Amino acid sequence: MLYVDEAGGRMARLVVRNVSVLVVPEEGECRVDEAQDILVEDDRIVSVAPTGTHAVQTTDPAAPSEVLDGTGLLAVPGLVNSHTHSPMVMMRGAAEDLAIEDWFNRRIWPMEVNLTPERVRVGARLACAEMLLAGVTTFADHYFHADQIAEAAVESGIRADLAPTFFSSAGEQALGAAFDTTLELAHRHPRITASLGPHATYTVTDQDLRRTADFARAEGLRIHVHAAETDDQTQASLDKHGVTPIQVLERTGVLDAGALVAHGCGIRADDLPILERYAGTTVASCPKVYLKLAMGEVTPIKALRAAGVNVGIGTDGAAVHNTLDVWEAIRMVALTQKQREHDAEWMTLSDTLRLATRGSAAAAGLADHIGVLEPGRQADIVLVDLSAPHNQPLHDPRAALVYSVRASDVVTVLVAGQIVVRDRRLTTMDLAGVLADARSLAHTLVDLSAGGAVQHYAP
Repeated sequence: MLYVDEAGGRMARLVVRNVSVLVVPEEGECRVDEAQDILVEDDRIVSVAPTGTHAVQTTDPAAPSEVLDGTGLLAVPGLVNSHTHSPMVMMRGAAEDLAIEDWFNRRIWPMEVNLTPERVRVGARLACAEMLLAGVTTFADHYFHADQIAEAAVESGIRADLAPTFFSSAGEQALGAAFDTTLELAHRHPRITASLGPHATYTVTDQDLRRTADFARAEGLRIHVHAAETDDQTQASLDKHGVTPIQVLERTGVLDAGALVAHGCGIRADDLPILERYAGTTVASCPKVYLKLAMGEVTPIKALRAAGVNVGIGTDGAAVHNTLDVWEAIRMVALTQKQREHDAEWMTLSDTLRLATRGSAAAAGLADHIGVLEPGRQADIVLVDLSAPHNQPLHDPRAALVYSVRASDVVTVLVAGQIVVRDRRLTTMDLAGVLADARSLAHTLVDLSAGGAVQHYAP
């Protein structure tokens, strides 16, 4: 965070003092180091060292320091929501107890006829507030009117990778507009990055996927796309085209350009050698959604990791996940993976935490900047209080982070060194106003009286 005195003096430092720190190595066991000081200068972590190492007072009146007392708290890397549709918080609870076909065709895509820039911005502001209060400091978004989501993200202080959604059925103009918006967003703000957002392999033609891949390579952009969401989708692709959705992504150049693949529950064994060839590919897993829509399978994380594919954790949109609580998603990943593999020793605490930190940072295209609390990384820091009854007694704080922690345990949140949540209160937004705006407009978005739909689900 930049601290400048009223006379325009030098920038000062911020120190989180006497805090426990979650350490996430690239391999092996995660650990918690007690009694540490985290020194932040500007937007970066300068050092993490035993308490008392850093002199936090200065005689220079032009360089005041802020000290955050971390006593009794645990510092973790800011969480990343690896795949979501943030404005869909406005549809929370409006599409329940439906199979995936009806969820799309009877509720969501008819509702999205009602999207306007204002409704998207109001929803995105609510989503940013919800995520920050829960310790989510970065989200990878895939939705319409992405410029409005960027406005909400910049206002709130959160970090975002934004992919403007497009369908081939919307025509040439929609594709061009999505490309233009992506380029504009890529230069909007230091905390905003951008990806190209073709909706899915079954809603975007091979020709448009090739154009997207060519544009991505030319402009140095990634592609965020839904693919092999279910095994049924994969089988439908094989029946209609003779190839899996992952093979579609390869033959159109999407994997070569670099892709964040949402869900991947229908990834098959023959797809793994393909994915292994493309180091820039990551997969986002959102397991609560797969259970709720009875999709049959969850993301094959063990096989993907064995193939060297990075996997991150996300929530998908709140229209199906109901919350943007990444803690909940972390817990669901650990549980569903154990069940999928019929192995209680798989998806250990350390493996789960590594997915939630390093893996999710890679999913957002920010593996070199966030995801761990180390010198040189962006100062995206979350202070968690583990003193509540649901976390006690605390035999292993790593177990609490995976299986017990709630969003309400988050006390303080920093993004790029800026305090965006202090003592469980947003510092960047008026939460009451955000909630009032959402309540006033939500009914207009879920109204189905207009008829029509933005797309038809028939993979």
